[in-house]
Amino acid sequence: DEKERFDPTQFQDCIIQGLTETGTDLEAVAKFLDASGAKLDYRRYAETLFDILVAGGMLAPGGTLADDMTRTDVCVFAAQEDLETMQAFAQVFNKLIRRYKYLEKGFEDEVKKLLLFLKGFSESERNKLAMLTGILLANGTLNASILNSLYNENLVKEGVSAAFAVKLFKSWINEKDINAVAVSLRKVNMDNRLMELFPANKQSVEHFSKYFTEAGLKELSEYVRNQQTIGARKELQKELQEQMSRGDPFKDIILYVKEEMKKNNISEQTVIAIIWSSVMSTVEWNKKEELVAEQAIKHLKQYSPLLAAFTTQGQSELTLLLKIQEYCYDNIHFMKAFQKIVVLFYKAEVLSEEPILKWYKDAHLAKGKSVFLEQMKKFVEWLKNAEE
Repeated sequence: DEKERFDPTQFQDCIIQGLTETGTDLEAVAKFLDASGAKLDYRRYAETLFDILVAGGMLAPGGTLADDMTRTDVCVFAAQEDLETMQAFAQVFNKLIRRYKYLEKGFEDEVKKLLLFLKGFSESERNKLAMLTGILLANGTLNASILNSLYNENLVKEGVSAAFAVKLFKSWINEKDINAVAVSLRKVNMDNRLMELFPANKQSVEHFSKYFTEAGLKELSEYVRNQQTIGARKELQKELQEQMSRGDPFKDIILYVKEEMKKNNISEQTVIAIIWSSVMSTVEWNKKEELVAEQAIKHLKQYSPLLAAFTTQGQSELTLLLKIQEYCYDNIHFMKAFQKIVVLFYKAEVLSEEPILKWYKDAHLAKGKSVFLEQMKKFVEWLKNAEE
């Protein structure tokens, strides 16, 4: 009843012999692997099986093939370096893992290990592995968390990670599109970590963007740029709310916001929307419609110098108008306060005549428009007819 000794050599010989007999017809390879699972212990020797299919034989630590081992040429590393061949190999892995579900975890561990061994492989082998990994990520055989292995310090330092990522993302985006890639990355909290493919002194949007755009991955560069902007916006909103709740002077807040706009390339339209929602979230609003308008006017009058500092363009004023409309529509007890807020901002020189008329004519949202247009009718007529 002694426990069977772990000896993968016999297992390896069986697989290599079978692959040599099937030759390079990958359909036949898939059938052979399917049938062998009934006779051979895939569960125990999963790592050996995947080593053979990728590299042609068992891998020693570091990624070299053990010298005394027989190897097969029916493997990823010995195949042609093109997308079509790698798609065919991806099918072999897909079928195998669909048939023997328990291999899923073993395969994921294998890929993580292979990524750590990248320096032990030739450039061509790395390219093939990158293409294959991209395809398997696209069809869901692999989870994006395997990319963690690419953040290994040695691989990053020597530029191996970034070069590998280029090939990987190319084949991934080729199979799907950048949106599908973004969803997968977000699921495993990898969406904000792509810059870590470079050493610390090169972790800038500019460097990332240049590197991947030159490699023909403009959509990935833009995606990372957007992620950075979204991050910067969230940070700005959080800091703004803290400054407001502390009661910091407006001149300090304005200075801080302008610096952030410059540093992160954030437009005035984006900023005015952030300021509006920050201003509205610092208050506990009254639930009674007749009291909330009065409370809003008092609160917004106080903050109008801050808002006025970021409505220097007509487009920003229009953005603010649309945000006010949206807010009053979404918060039902504000429905009747819309016109009062606009008039207050007109008097406080946050909003000017032209954007208000444009909003009234054709730039308003559909949300509650009949109610709001009716409220604004008299004021708009007055604007049109009033003397300077």
